Amino acid sequence: MHKPRAEGSDLEDLDAATKEKVRDPHDATSVAVMASSPTDEHSTSGAYVHAGEEFDRDMDYIPDRITRTGDAPVDGPNEAPTWPAEPGRYRLVVARACPWANRAIIVRKLLGLEDVISIGYCGPTHDARSWTFDLDPDGVDPVLGYERLQQAYFARYPDYPKGITVPAMVDVPTKAVVTNDFPWITHDLFFEWQEHHRPDAPDLWPADVREEMEEVMHRIFTEVNNGVYRCGFAGSQEAYEKAYDRLWTAMDWLEERLTDRRYLMGDAITEADVRLFTTLVRFDAVYHGHFKCNRNKLSEMPALSAYARDLFQTPGFGETVDFDQIKAHYYVVHTDINPTQIIPKGPDADWWLTPHDRASL
Repeated sequence: MHKPRAEGSDLEDLDAATKEKVRDPHDATSVAVMASSPTDEHSTSGAYVHAGEEFDRDMDYIPDRITRTGDAPVDGPNEAPTWPAEPGRYRLVVARACPWANRAIIVRKLLGLEDVISIGYCGPTHDARSWTFDLDPDGVDPVLGYERLQQAYFARYPDYPKGITVPAMVDVPTKAVVTNDFPWITHDLFFEWQEHHRPDAPDLWPADVREEMEEVMHRIFTEVNNGVYRCGFAGSQEAYEKAYDRLWTAMDWLEERLTDRRYLMGDAITEADVRLFTTLVRFDAVYHGHFKCNRNKLSEMPALSAYARDLFQTPGFGETVDFDQIKAHYYVVHTDINPTQIIPKGPDADWWLTPHDRASL
């Protein structure tokens, strides 16, 4: 049985004290870092930058997995509590603003699981307590009956001490969170729910390139997905420049890799493409300016920009993206980076629909 490389394995050696300081920027409780009064828990502003420190991401999530039978998983280690894959039992709670949640939205759609696993959408901003269901009528999720995702966490762990993150799989009968371990959520949607995939679902984890794909995904996570945050939340000039150089080394590697191949692993879309896409689609709108990843724009990189547009125009990708929500999240919540909370008007999203000419590859 293949054991995938953990996305956050560059953080696995952190001691407990260091991990306690780590913040996930899509963790609603991170907003509370500077809170000092009872009313602050309702504020959408927060601090994510720690002076003098590099940014490290906490990858310590609820480890439970939903498996085909509720017993040992089809793929991956058998170390965590398991739940059975039952159609209609679970609700995937996401926010379109969040790149980690965006992965799950895309994979669910690509595999045709819309009628098997329901989905609940949180709004783009959150306060110190939790992501909220403010997009729904009366601000209440129609299936769970909750105003806040936090309620699902507390239904299982009344004293849950960590962040309220998306994506999260929630058990509808008990209304309690099952897992928020985002790399394993999409992995298991493919391997453990195969009996419920649509007939022509793509093979997102092809066996013949699995080993190389694991290496590619690991580098994408550490250097690009997390690399933009390492730039944006750097607590010193030295930390920022180190993060910037790491990011652009990886971006140049991707530009070269995608010059003569349509997708990361060849001529078919894989999980690796999903994981890269959710960062690229946010790059010019957010990361280039807001996170100071500004050597150049994605739109100025010929291969990467065409590749990203190719994916955006592929069913299952572009329709999951909401640029207004993406910009609202980053520019409103990260007030230590954008204290005015002014949301940029651009860039023009029509660029994503322009020809890409990637089919010839």
